[in-house]
Amino acid sequence: MYDPKGNGKDRAVHEVAFEEVAPPPALAGIVHRFLELKTTGPLAEDYRFHALPDACAYVVFDQQNRDICGVSKLRATSEEFNLGQSFHFVNIRFLPGVWQGGKEPVAFGQLDAPYAGGLPLREVNAALEGLSFAQMLPRLEALVADLMARGMVARNPVTETLFQHLDEIHTVADMAALVGLSPRQLQRRLKQTTDFTPHDLLKVLRLQMALNGGDIWSYADQSHFIHSFRNATGYTPGKYARKFDV
Repeated sequence: MYDPKGNGKDRAVHEVAFEEVAPPPALAGIVHRFLELKTTGPLAEDYRFHALPDACAYVVFDQQNRDICGVSKLRATSEEFNLGQSFHFVNIRFLPGVWQGGKEPVAFGQLDAPYAGGLPLREVNAALEGLSFAQMLPRLEALVADLMARGMVARNPVTETLFQHLDEIHTVADMAALVGLSPRQLQRRLKQTTDFTPHDLLKVLRLQMALNGGDIWSYADQSHFIHSFRNATGYTPGKYARKFDV
């Protein structure tokens, strides 16, 4: 099953804490993880967060500015965000394909502007003030339940099927055959729900499988893997492992 790794934490910075919590069974298939990223002490310089491509949608809450929240997605290559020397974010990472937001504004990359959409995200963020991460979880779970009731998020049978058969996928044609769609239908469906083409989604799945320590499947050889990894992250696998904890 698909288990995306959401970030690379710089090994040299110890005053940054990153915590992930799995969702309750009722939200499985919708939420991948609830996340907290924060500074635990003063930083000597700006912190650059290395966000790995994962095809997920995020609801982001800035705990230092209650107006800044919203929905964000990543592209098919990694991105580095400058978070400054003090920060505290709480996120909901939704599995790829479950966000059905329609006209809801979605940012690509770092979210740093006040929320302007129609969901009660500012109200939720205000309610998180002063709570520990563990105390926030019931409120975040309630928000997900509300989003499900609104039809903003829903299980996606296409991406679920792909994730259940990752070892069988080597080409886009394999992906289309698994879900019983033509390549053109698959492209339209994935673009609507993930913002990725099938080819880009396949690249992301390969990268995430490699980061999880699985077989480097669908790569022709080691040099192909190294080339693809460097294109997606900006680092060779060896340099990435020395620089970041994943």
